[in-house]
Amino acid sequence: MPLGKLAEIAEGELVGDHGTVITGVSEIDKAQAGDITYAVNRHYLDGIHKSRASAVVVPMDVTKLDRPMIRTKNPYWSFAKILEVFSPQAPRPEHPIHPLAYVSPRATIGEDVIIRPFSVIEDGAVIGDETFIDTGVHIGINARIGRKCAIHPNVTIRERCHIGDNVIVQAGSVIGSDGYGFVRKNDEYYKIPQIGNVIVGDNVEIGANVTIDRATIGKTIIGSGTKIDNLVQIGHNVEIGENSLLVAQVGISGSTKIGENCRFAGQSGTVGHLTVGAGCTIAARGVVFKDLPDGSFVSGFPAKPHREELKIMAALRKLPELVRRVFTLERTLAKLEEK
Repeated sequence: MPLGKLAEIAEGELVGDHGTVITGVSEIDKAQAGDITYAVNRHYLDGIHKSRASAVVVPMDVTKLDRPMIRTKNPYWSFAKILEVFSPQAPRPEHPIHPLAYVSPRATIGEDVIIRPFSVIEDGAVIGDETFIDTGVHIGINARIGRKCAIHPNVTIRERCHIGDNVIVQAGSVIGSDGYGFVRKNDEYYKIPQIGNVIVGDNVEIGANVTIDRATIGKTIIGSGTKIDNLVQIGHNVEIGENSLLVAQVGISGSTKIGENCRFAGQSGTVGHLTVGAGCTIAARGVVFKDLPDGSFVSGFPAKPHREELKIMAALRKLPELVRRVFTLERTLAKLEEK
């Protein structure tokens, strides 16, 4: 594709030859002639002269380069748009609904739906138009999947769960498994029936091997626009607001309410039955033990204001030296007392 056309798609300003032909995308150090790459910070820009890329996507503050460049306010977003252009499209299968898939006659299947081998669509399930169901997927009784969704291999969407439009669920995830609910009686644990469901909004992405528990009663809710990384566990009756981010190995305990635009970094989490306000950030391995007001930035175990945690960590690094100093002072004091 001509570089000028790519600049339009990327909503950027082209500096250089509009007719330069781009044939692929690549990392900056592996690019060859014909490739376009990106350099979003000084580290990458310092190494661009070594790259063989024919063009590069850069921030707006870059004014001079030794090759054509697309200047843009958001280089990551612009490069994502370019990646869409060069993303390989899978050929449409010969059988949109494969003969080795089981589709209940009481299921409702929209137009242009693809269902791959060994998938199971149960009674009362509804699959929206242009949705892709990959190999080995199980869609439970009365579950609903919206339009233009992509459900990847070996995903399970249990009975009565609802998935919005434009949702991506990566391989191996389970939506609507039973919540972890038991009551103790006579030295035994009795299972509490989990009769609620899971509601996933529009434009959500759920990573690989994610588990989202159905509510005990009511709904577990994932707000529209939220992005969930691999290996995340979300307990029963959790409510997550719109456009939130949950990174790998996050754990959200049951009945937690999380506001919109929150960010949970890797291996962070919450105890149950608390509220995290809108716009909060929980740093990696931070665990929230009490309600957080809007806009909080916390870290540590238990989670506390990030600046306070940084001071504690700085003090801990000095602890070995402080112990040695105390030991020296004790010996000196003992000698003085002997005298």
